[in-house]
Amino acid sequence: MRTTPRIVEEQILRWQMLHREPEEKKASMTITISRDPGSGGRIIAEKLAEKLGFQVFQREVLHAMAKDADVSEYLLNTLDEKGLSVLEDWISSLIYERHLWPDQYLRHLMKVVGAIGKHGRAVIVGRGANFILPPEKQFRVRITAPQKLRIEHVAHHFNVPKEEAKRRVIRTESDRRAFIRKYFNSDIGDPINYDLTLNTEILSVDNAVNVVSAALGCVVECKIDETEQSHLLTYA
Repeated sequence: MRTTPRIVEEQILRWQMLHREPEEKKASMTITISRDPGSGGRIIAEKLAEKLGFQVFQREVLHAMAKDADVSEYLLNTLDEKGLSVLEDWISSLIYERHLWPDQYLRHLMKVVGAIGKHGRAVIVGRGANFILPPEKQFRVRITAPQKLRIEHVAHHFNVPKEEAKRRVIRTESDRRAFIRKYFNSDIGDPINYDLTLNTEILSVDNAVNVVSAALGCVVECKIDETEQSHLLTYA
């Protein structure tokens, strides 16, 4: 199993290679995924990253990075002076506007997610990433399904009785809701916090991946059109 420092080193090498690519290939939004337990969010994130050529950051990796102060500082050092200044200003405004009281963990988490978001071409799963990055710099996705179906998925995946699966689903739901409430003063289930919500009761994993990919393309196109219109108005 790879250690956190090793994962970070590998990621920094990927970023260095990305910076050598043509400008049009560098810029790309970050996708953040929030998911209910048993909804298939993890596998959707992995397949989506594979389809788009992005790097996926699962909850466990983010958590390990945020717990290590050296790692968060190391990631910040991958940004240029302008990028670092923008990130620090955004974190400060986020704390002020949301009336947050960040402990050491949240500060490191903000730095880690912020650095990943600045580099782009990433799918970030969990840890409230959609509450950390600026809305215009990300595409926020929520994956859900009826609880009964999610319990069945967990029971099958972990080969446990349905009662045990139900306990796991309810406990994880409660933990995630409490995490978002504690650190971001927000409701994880509020649809206003997302750009797209998918119900995997009616969508297969592959279909969900295709929907997110298509929606992302539309959003990016809209942003390009807005930029071009703004440019034309400036010189009108």
